[in-house]
Amino acid sequence: MSARGWLRIAIGLAASQVLFANGRALAATCAPPPGAEARLAQIDAAERLRWIENRLDQEARRGRLWARGWAIGIGAGGLASLIAVPFVAPSDRVDWYVGAASAAIGVIPLLVSPLAVIHDAPKLSAAVASTPWNDQAQVCATLLDAEHKLAADAANEHWQQGWWMHAGNLAFNTGVLLFLGLGYGHWTAGLINGGAGVVVGEALILTQPTHLIDELAAYNRGELLLSSQGGTGRGALVFRYLAMF
Repeated sequence: MSARGWLRIAIGLAASQVLFANGRALAATCAPPPGAEARLAQIDAAERLRWIENRLDQEARRGRLWARGWAIGIGAGGLASLIAVPFVAPSDRVDWYVGAASAAIGVIPLLVSPLAVIHDAPKLSAAVASTPWNDQAQVCATLLDAEHKLAADAANEHWQQGWWMHAGNLAFNTGVLLFLGLGYGHWTAGLINGGAGVVVGEALILTQPTHLIDELAAYNRGELLLSSQGGTGRGALVFRYLAMF
């Protein structure tokens, strides 16, 4: 073997030692969660943990974009209703006030009760950053917490699209219709406000991010597709370093 070949081997061994010293080179084997396939335990716990962290981060970004986009859109519609009030007949102003109030009620859940993943993703990232990677028990504990968050956030997404959400949307906007119709005799305005409210409410529900439902199922099957992410384990880092020579 040439001197250049021996040099590359020596550099690779040195890189491996550095990675071992950092604690991230120690593979950890953790039990799969209940209901998951046994093959999941064959995947390095650190890889499983980083996979969950990545998926929650991505979904949190989608959730924030979804919530902010709808909050701005619905809020703008409510504000437009208020702006129009001085320009309509006094007897018709209640229709516009109701439209503004309905918009405000529609925005409140987006601000007060966002998708659970929006809060859980940064918490998990902080836990991963503080995990001592050379302590297998701690790695497994962090992974267990991450799995709980993944399952809970997927369940939250499923709950937010349950039949009760559609029923609540229909009931609320039917109430708007009856309030204007029975209370003021404004059946046309009631139909417009109630009908528009149903359409917007359904669009809001149906566009909510739900990726974690499928991600949880894939995780429990052990289908993490780590290779598509380029690999972050010790071997990938060593070979990436050697490829520079």
